[in-house]
Formats: sequence, structure tokens, C-alpha cells
Amino acid sequence: MSKDLTSILVHLDDDADGCARRLHTAQRLAAAHGARLDTLYAVTPSVLQNPYAFTVETGAASLLIGAEVAQRERARNVFEQARTRAGGLPEVSWHEARGEPVGAFVRRGWASDLLVLGQHDPDAAGGSGAPPDFATSVLVDSGKPALVLPYVDTGAVLGDTVLVAWKPTRESARAVTAALPLLRRARQVHLIAWDEAEDSDTRTPLEIEAFLQHHDITATLHRGVRPSGGLGELLLSQAADLQADLLVMGCYGHGRAREWVLGGVTRTVLRSMTLPVLMVH
Repeated sequence: MSKDLTSILVHLDDDADGCARRLHTAQRLAAAHGARLDTLYAVTPSVLQNPYAFTVETGAASLLIGAEVAQRERARNVFEQARTRAGGLPEVSWHEARGEPVGAFVRRGWASDLLVLGQHDPDAAGGSGAPPDFATSVLVDSGKPALVLPYVDTGAVLGDTVLVAWKPTRESARAVTAALPLLRRARQVHLIAWDEAEDSDTRTPLEIEAFLQHHDITATLHRGVRPSGGLGELLLSQAADLQADLLVMGCYGHGRAREWVLGGVTRTVLRSMTLPVLMVH
């Protein structure tokens, strides 16, 4: 992604409104960057969600299969509306996952530059059909850049004012590199960094500043001493104060098979995000 976006993969599930927002955002990104746009409908199959329903002689299995078909058709209708949307937006292709959704999405995501995911809504009636930790699992397992959109509609603007959360780590460096195509198009870029020690010399330039300047990106630096707690909340508050419409940050966590251990800031942002977030593990 160092030069531009060439391929974008969008996750579709049973959340029609969320799918519509993800598709619309991805279409605008694909149009701006000349990227290929693919979708993957990936939800947990009924047989995995309710295995006992398929082992008893009742109508439960038929009802579950019927509901699954109806949910897929609703997602397909959202896709078709996006596909036929006027305005010269790029073509978008439909694909369906078979079996466990995270692994299927990760495998297809490895061949994409950017993944577009949705934040889990814990209060959504009926759920989205995908595991609650779907976005987290995909981020950690794929190692690919992902744009995670809040479950609340935050408007159409994305990438006009960008806040980059910098930390001298692999994850943060990968996130900045992944975001370069978006940072180049931004009207304003803000860089926030917290020093670990109170006696740090905040006058010493950060190497990331020179890296951004090398890519013709001028960032306004916001620098201070790392607070003792509440860094995730502070980061989201800073994004709101700056009226940022995109946050770029590393995703910190480890583990496999649904046993993720997330860093505190990552966990807070994914739970309480108020703007789209571009993350890389």
C-alpha cells in the first residue's frame, strides 16, 4: 500500500445498515484510488450456531435454514443497490464464504490491500450473524490493514482530517505506512505522541515526522507525557477536539482460536470508537 490502494475487500453480514455504509465508503475509496472492489458475505452458518437443531426431528432446522437464506438475500439486496448506484463508481463483486467466517475472510483478505470491517454492536437485536470478535480476529490473524467503521453512522466524509496515533512500535509503523495513500489526500494530518518519561526532551524531532515529510505529508504534532491511564479515552477525545474523521493506529493483541488478548488502548478504541479507524496488527 505504499503507493496506492489497488484492491479493497468489504465484509458483508446480516447488518443491512452497516453493510450499506461499508459498501458506500469502500466504493468512494475505490473510485478515488482506482482500486478493485470485492465483497465477502461471511457469517456463522446455522449448523454451527445451533448444531442441536439439526440432530432432532423437529422443524427447527428448516426454520433456521429459511432464516439463513432470508438473511443472505437481504445482504445481497444491499449489495445490488450499491452495485447499481449511479455516479461512475467502480464495479463491485460478490462472494460468499463457506463454513467458519473468520478464516474464510482472512484467506481472501491476504490478497487485498485494505479490508473494510464493521465495529461490533453489542446492543443490536439479533446480531450481525458474525462472531462478536470478528473484526478483532481478522485484524490479528490477517496482519492486513483494516478500516473499521463504527456501528453508528458518522457521515460521509472520511480522510479529510486524519489523526495519527504514533508509538515507536512495529504495529504503529505498519499502520502509518498502510495509511499513506489516505494521508496524501488529507486536508489536515495531525500526529499525536506521548513520551514514556516525564523528563523526555519534547524538542527532539520524532523520526516519524521526517518519514511523513519524505512522502510529502506535513503533520501537526501534538506531543506530551504519557498519562498513567485512560489513554484510549484520551485518544478518542483528542480526535473529537480536532474534528478528525479518521484515526490511524496500531492494533495490539495476540492469540489464536478466539483467545485474543488485546492491549488496553486497542480494546477501548474498538469498543468506544466514534470515528472510522485504520488499524494494522
